[in-house]
Amino acid sequence: MRQTIILSRLSTEIFLQIWEFVMPTARKPQSILLFVAFIVFIDMVGIGLILPVMPSLIGGLSGATIDRAAEIGGWLLFAYATMQFLFAPVIGGLSDRFGRRPVLLVTLFLLGLDYAIMAWAPDLVWLFIGRIISGIMGASWAAANSCVADVASPKERGKFFGILGGAGAFGFVIGPGIGGLLGQYGDRLPFIAAAILALLGALIGLFILQETLPPEKRRSFSLTRANPLGSIIQMARTPLVIGFLSSIFVLQLAAQAQIAVWAYWLIERFSWSVLQIGISVAIYGLLIAIVQGGLTGLAIARFGERRTGLFGLMFAMPAYLCFAFATQEWMVYFGIVIGAMSGFAFPAMQQMMSSRISENAQGELQGAVASMISLTSIFGPVMMTAIFAAWADDTGYYFPGAPFLVGTVLMGLSLLIYAVTARRFYSAPA
Repeated sequence: MRQTIILSRLSTEIFLQIWEFVMPTARKPQSILLFVAFIVFIDMVGIGLILPVMPSLIGGLSGATIDRAAEIGGWLLFAYATMQFLFAPVIGGLSDRFGRRPVLLVTLFLLGLDYAIMAWAPDLVWLFIGRIISGIMGASWAAANSCVADVASPKERGKFFGILGGAGAFGFVIGPGIGGLLGQYGDRLPFIAAAILALLGALIGLFILQETLPPEKRRSFSLTRANPLGSIIQMARTPLVIGFLSSIFVLQLAAQAQIAVWAYWLIERFSWSVLQIGISVAIYGLLIAIVQGGLTGLAIARFGERRTGLFGLMFAMPAYLCFAFATQEWMVYFGIVIGAMSGFAFPAMQQMMSSRISENAQGELQGAVASMISLTSIFGPVMMTAIFAAWADDTGYYFPGAPFLVGTVLMGLSLLIYAVTARRFYSAPA
């Protein structure tokens, strides 16, 4: 009995020593942002886990062929993105009102419960319900990015936006790889793993995550502004911001060629297995993590935001052309390496936009950014999977890489909008 008491006291003392060491460290601005990046990492691991098994899960629930399964997958992404589009401004507005911490923790916890629902889903209806809930909870991206504006100086925001983006990308390194391995033992297993990770992240955050938005910098919640149209109209009052938002919109629309049809295209074009698909996404995620998390801050410090963003967008077009006309497997990996360089563009634009928005509206800005991205995900997957289905069937000309050719044209348009907006950014007063 006495030994038990001594052991209990010793354990308590060790816990208190660790707590006193961790908490002051966690309160430091850089440590807070690194933990927010950890939350983003956990969130994206969960999303990445389920990607490799979606084609086989949809096929198993519906009995559809691979081209029709791709179309169903497009509608699942449509449901997910519609909810993100509608709720991203709400999440951003709530984080401006109540702080970032409660919004991040609640959404991550509910996301974990949602993955559990999808692991149990007996048919496509429940799978759609699960994706709708995921879209609502996934809008927490706006609150996470707002933490950067709260803590980092304007000149360092691009660096930390890149770190958050790199953390998310690194989640794709772990997620699809593990998802591919687990998927070999059952389509539902990756969803269970995603649920555990999300709930674990929420539990850790409950004890470690500190609030980044002080009460004096908060603003009242307004439904007229906390909606996609209202937040975008608010941002449109700053012409340079709406210019960069337009470039991001076209950029993300092009990216739907990868997001929506990647697994289906690799199965159709090269007959890749679930494991091979997971590895390809993991490699791409690792490279994006290196570019955004490790190199973006250095590039902005050396070349400035404008050149860094321009450099990133210039690499996207040849990568998409490589995917479009790939005839051998090595060309896929070559395109992945080139395409990872496009990761410089987004953090650079975020830094330039953030510098033109007031401190109490950073959550609203990130909500508008998330809404623009989600808007492309509403009709982008449906458009890209429809193009894939039309050119990958037995009728007419066979060209399964058609979505990537469309993406190439869109990337060129994004580059043009960016170049014009960035030139005006540096010529206009702050």
